[in-house]
Amino acid sequence: MTGTLVLAGTPIGDVADAPPRLSKELAEADVIAAEDTRRLRRLTQALGVTPGGRVVSYFEGNESARTPELVEELRGGARVLLVTDAGMPSVSDPGYRLVAAAVEHDIKVTAVPGPSAVLTALALSGLPVDRFCFEGFLPRKGGERLSRLREVAEERRTLVYFEAPHRLDDTLAAMAEVFGADRRAAVCRELTKTYEEVKRGPLADLAAWAAEGVRGEITVVVEGAPDSGPEELDAGELVRRVRIREDAGERRKEAIAAVAAEAGLPKRVVFDAVVASKRSAG
Repeated sequence: MTGTLVLAGTPIGDVADAPPRLSKELAEADVIAAEDTRRLRRLTQALGVTPGGRVVSYFEGNESARTPELVEELRGGARVLLVTDAGMPSVSDPGYRLVAAAVEHDIKVTAVPGPSAVLTALALSGLPVDRFCFEGFLPRKGGERLSRLREVAEERRTLVYFEAPHRLDDTLAAMAEVFGADRRAAVCRELTKTYEEVKRGPLADLAAWAAEGVRGEITVVVEGAPDSGPEELDAGELVRRVRIREDAGERRKEAIAAVAAEAGLPKRVVFDAVVASKRSAG
């Protein structure tokens, strides 16, 4: 009989937020795969738990090599507990490869739900929460970051990002450039910790604030694009939307068709706007 892979959520700040089942799983698992074994040790000490099984490291650097080893443990009947530094495994953390491999081998996968920086920041942001999409970390290079942001420039759902504190000002400035200086956002810092802070405001204001220096774990929540009706889309806006899609890698024909569908207009109207823009630029 095969074993079970358990994905366990860990506190994102306050250790008191640890789900009750976490202590039981830590004590009973045959193998505990931890992103950082030192952090795991501090967590178990804080919870007053002694791990009952073998502890191994499982992080970005050894994830590919260690996954087959853990799959063999699972196929042999072991209960393998996967924990990361904070939050749920697989969400911008190690775990996806192991889950995919377990599923491929028809091994049971379950979870101990726990705290999530994504949902916590979203709830605290004051922005719409009925529909959202998680974008993880943006690319570090400026050009790639702008390109990724342009891909979602017209996304109407609320956007959630993770970001490193030393890149926050550049990221917010890029968002202001692509999404608009007045687009509302919230920067959530050190969630559930002693110095928790949620800074809300237009992207341009937040970028100026972040330029002074920000520390801690950062989650950024950005308002989705406004729901503009066809009557609000003038020729300039149609051309801008086509260019955003072209910059993201779409062919012009497909970009024009997509923009026309979004705006509820004939493709010819969008095509004529693009042609007229090229003539005036020339």
